[in-house]
Amino acid sequence: MAKAALDYLIIGPAYPFRGGIAETQHQLALALQSKGKRVELVTFTKLYPKIIFPGKTQLSQEAVPSDLIIKTMLHAYNPLKWSQVLKYIQSKSPRVVVFRYYTPFLALAYARIAKKLPTDIKKIALVDNWIPHENRWFDKSLNALFAKQMDAFTSLSSHVAKQIEKDFNGPLWSGFHPINKNLLAKIPQQKAKTILSWDVDAAYVLFFGLIRKYKGLELLIQAFDNPALKKRKIKLYIAGECYEDESKYCQLVASLGLQNQIVLDFNFKDTAQIQQLFSGASLVAQTYHTATQSGVTPLAYFYEKPLLVSDIDGLRAPIQKDQTGLVVEKKPKAIAEGILKILEKEEYDRYKNNIKKTSQKYSWQSFADQWDAFVSKS
Repeated sequence: MAKAALDYLIIGPAYPFRGGIAETQHQLALALQSKGKRVELVTFTKLYPKIIFPGKTQLSQEAVPSDLIIKTMLHAYNPLKWSQVLKYIQSKSPRVVVFRYYTPFLALAYARIAKKLPTDIKKIALVDNWIPHENRWFDKSLNALFAKQMDAFTSLSSHVAKQIEKDFNGPLWSGFHPINKNLLAKIPQQKAKTILSWDVDAAYVLFFGLIRKYKGLELLIQAFDNPALKKRKIKLYIAGECYEDESKYCQLVASLGLQNQIVLDFNFKDTAQIQQLFSGASLVAQTYHTATQSGVTPLAYFYEKPLLVSDIDGLRAPIQKDQTGLVVEKKPKAIAEGILKILEKEEYDRYKNNIKKTSQKYSWQSFADQWDAFVSKS
């Protein structure tokens, strides 16, 4: 008997690569499998050349994900290697090939493979970012090259969907960023603080994730120079690998004399460290200059931590809709005032209760149900 064809073959970062996109690839595949779909993931042998990768490593130190079929075979920037991926896809006869798209860097490889696929295989884009945070003159052309080969587009936020809509005249689904299921359960706050050697009497604001210029970390640091914040026992913990010059943040903290209020921890965090940091923190701050959507927001929801976010497209929508924190101007004074307001007991309890009420609608199962329904109709 012939082996049943795949329902979905999903191309993009997955284990052994690290990071939020890889984790969400795993979660999407698992959610689809729970619906009875046959799914495989294809990931990279090489993703970014070292000369353009700003981090310490591209690879994960976590355990191999279970219950998933992951094939490591796509070289992102060597065209001579792309034909073997095409042959593999054809041998599996998937109903749908999903291209996880978050940077124009992948456009050439994805477009070449998609163009050569048989016409009876549906080609779907799942897009994190359409317009890059750091624009280059050729990005629009690469996006157009990729879009030309897609049958339909799907996204993780309405903001990204609106950007795609301007460049793609076809089926488009506007989704949301789900909450991962593979996170470790929250632990008591005081216990987490003890594990982290934090001041058990202080409230901690957490800035989490890869540190890049567009994320506005300098605004948050400057906010802690506010006299009203200085009078309170409130500290800032910055956790994440720095993809730019670390010294500028060290110098800013020192110039403001905030060494006792701010901790700079420029290291990538694994699942256990995420559990400790989010359990110990009182609130999560995202003072970004620009954003499409954020994987930090669902982390905060999972650990039931109110959020303070910049008043920008890509961040404010879920916070305002769910009433799970505050949206503030991108100014240090407004940020400081927002932190103090969130930490008022009545407000804080209200935000936490709202997170508990709304978290279920951001499940991967809900995402997979809606996404699969759209793809099947497209």
